[in-house]
Amino acid sequence: MRENTAVAVASPNIALIKYWGNRDDALRLPANGSISMTLGGLETITEVAFTEGRRGDALTINGRPASPDSLRRVSQHLDAIREIAGIGAGAQVRSRSNFPAGSGIASSAAAFAALTLAAAHAAGLRLDARALSRIARRGSGSASRSIFGGFVEWQAGASDEESFAALLMPGGDWPLVDLVAVVSRKRKAAGSTEGHALAATSPIQAARVADAPRRLAECRAALRARDFARLAAVVEHDSYLMHAVMMTSRPSLLYWIPDTVRVIQAVAAWRAAGLEVCATVDAGPNVHCLCAPAAAAGIGRRLRRLPGIVEVLRCPPGSEARLLPRFPSSAKPR
Repeated sequence: MRENTAVAVASPNIALIKYWGNRDDALRLPANGSISMTLGGLETITEVAFTEGRRGDALTINGRPASPDSLRRVSQHLDAIREIAGIGAGAQVRSRSNFPAGSGIASSAAAFAALTLAAAHAAGLRLDARALSRIARRGSGSASRSIFGGFVEWQAGASDEESFAALLMPGGDWPLVDLVAVVSRKRKAAGSTEGHALAATSPIQAARVADAPRRLAECRAALRARDFARLAAVVEHDSYLMHAVMMTSRPSLLYWIPDTVRVIQAVAAWRAAGLEVCATVDAGPNVHCLCAPAAAAGIGRRLRRLPGIVEVLRCPPGSEARLLPRFPSSAKPR
């Protein structure tokens, strides 16, 4: 039986202006646009092998068989790619990451960006970045942004064809550092997919979405001007808005733990004292501390001294998703 194999690597991203809530859950068309920074040093590597005559798919994650729910989600994504390519072959998929999954570090973004690129190539498709972004979006909304490196903007769009991400600014233009203060490696009880479906039940969501164009414009302007104070203000405001929606949805979602709050309060105090650092939190308890390059080493030392810190991951702007010649024998630990 003939086998077509490809391997790809992708990194997660931290949303500076958040994606939360869909206009179409099946297509993952977002309620509002978003802006992110791809996180260098964190990566998911995925191999997809389509075999003619194979029935069904198999999935291993970090060397272990995946859960039925994870396999189902991956198979659904592969079905979309098989339909585009006009093939029916089943796939053997293996994936490995060097950072915690399901804890607010955008593991699904990296996973589905890598899966999309590897599967499309193995299926014989040669797609541009915009097409890959659109397909990745259907597996995990944030994956649309992880196709690209640096600073990325995802256009909400009015349809499947119009909702895709694109490079906003190369990471080298402003090499900010994301220090991820990991306070828990545990998988969150409620996943992001479930949370997106609840967003519209919050009375705050409509106001948040209506104000999104202003926040997006402010974030773009701050990035292009390399104005950290301006960026910090809009990034933290946007993070609080998303978590306010989560907390006021029905049922409510509270991802923060006491250590989350401790880090947020410490970061606020450090910035008040003149350090260029701000905090943003995705759908999980871990805190992303965005720093100006010159401040990163000192902020890292301060974070490691805080109670409750499991580890601190240092992430400069990362690269775009890309193909690899082979699946490595092991992932490099952080």
